[in-house]
Amino acid sequence: MAAPVLRSGFPGRRWALAWIDDCSRLRSGSQIGPISNWARRQSSVAQPSLHTAQKPRKGEHKWAAVVGLEIHAQISSNSKLFSGAQVCFAAPPNSLVSYFDASLPGTLPVLNRRCVEAAVMAGLALNCHINKKSLFDRKHYFYSDLPAGYQITQQRLPIATNGHLTYSIYLGKKHSQVTTKTVRIKQIQLEQDSGKSLHDDLRSQTLIDLNRAGIGLLEVVLEPDLCCGEEAALAVRELQLILQALGASQANMAEGQLRVDANISVHHPGEALGVRTEVKNLNSLRFLAKAIDYEIQRQITELENGGEILNETRSFDYKRGCTMPMRDKEGKQDYRFMPEPNLPPLVLYDDTSVPPDADPQQVISIDRLRDMLPELPSATRERLVQQYGMLPEHSFALLNEVGLLEFFQNVIKETRAEPKKVTNWVLNTFLCYLKHQNLAVSESPVTPSALAELLDLLDSKAISSSAAKQHV
Repeated sequence: MAAPVLRSGFPGRRWALAWIDDCSRLRSGSQIGPISNWARRQSSVAQPSLHTAQKPRKGEHKWAAVVGLEIHAQISSNSKLFSGAQVCFAAPPNSLVSYFDASLPGTLPVLNRRCVEAAVMAGLALNCHINKKSLFDRKHYFYSDLPAGYQITQQRLPIATNGHLTYSIYLGKKHSQVTTKTVRIKQIQLEQDSGKSLHDDLRSQTLIDLNRAGIGLLEVVLEPDLCCGEEAALAVRELQLILQALGASQANMAEGQLRVDANISVHHPGEALGVRTEVKNLNSLRFLAKAIDYEIQRQITELENGGEILNETRSFDYKRGCTMPMRDKEGKQDYRFMPEPNLPPLVLYDDTSVPPDADPQQVISIDRLRDMLPELPSATRERLVQQYGMLPEHSFALLNEVGLLEFFQNVIKETRAEPKKVTNWVLNTFLCYLKHQNLAVSESPVTPSALAELLDLLDSKAISSSAAKQHV
């Protein structure tokens, strides 16, 4: 029988923005602010392939690259998508496994309300159409860390479709200009995560940890509108910030909470798209950019030498900086999709369609969730530029560093110094200090109050600039 109920899985700790470790100055004519080390790494890594795909060198003018992404984000919830088992990173192996997660006979899925709400909020933030009725399906394949032999996903009718993500990209040799681009979002769907296989090559055995099995995922499928590693990394970075701002996902790539599959092909402009390859499980923005750019150049080289591109799945070897073949995809795998018999259609409502006698615990209102949306990163950056008169690239630097925006705003509240001077000190002197000490903002011994007091002394000319810097 279907189980037409929703559980409440309350979100875990809400993380802010991701860490960027650089204190190099922006070169925009202004003296203020760093471009992040991450952004500079992406630019330096992606630049050769960006030239290959868009502004080619002599002899390479005939190729264009096409990149599409599938992004899996772990939903911030205390329990799993269809069971009450706890979600906790780095817990002892197989310590957080329910009977349903282990696929014991007779167990039934019960949908987590928190995961549904996170998916709806993500869809709204990404300008998607939210389907009031969505369906769950079984995707069959055998792997040792998938006990049931199938994954519950949304293949026929996902929860959100037809959205778009706007991201910013640096232009110019000094990367001091910022422009925006848009990538279309095909769909957002809910699905289960699988367990984790631990391969022991010395003993020729594989161990299985099912703690991750059944954790709720948001799969965000981007249309193939990207052309290089830099664009892909910047688009994923913007998505990461949006999910973190929503509290929908912590999106910590180092902990596997955000993983990316990249589909890549090259072709002659004006002709049909080429054969694509898929690079699986990229778990850092830097590796994402490197893998895509390497794969673009590999395909171009292969075709120019008279070879052919195979429709295959590849992995990225970060130590060697290249992609490696995993398995071919020439024969299309039959996943034998079928409707999930133990879950009824997921029905959402708006303010005009909520039944008057409905149980609030069993009804999810799209309009209520829309009203709960927080300020998104793009709006925050625009507000910072307008409120403090900073350059757009400075607003990017403040958001890209975990806790830095809050630190900056607290300094602003407590000092008489001009916002431009505060921006200069926070983005240059303060961040350089943290970098040299290998500290996060939350670990800094320099408090906002202390920096504000220092800036007041500097503003009143009680101390010199060089003396002030010695106290940071």
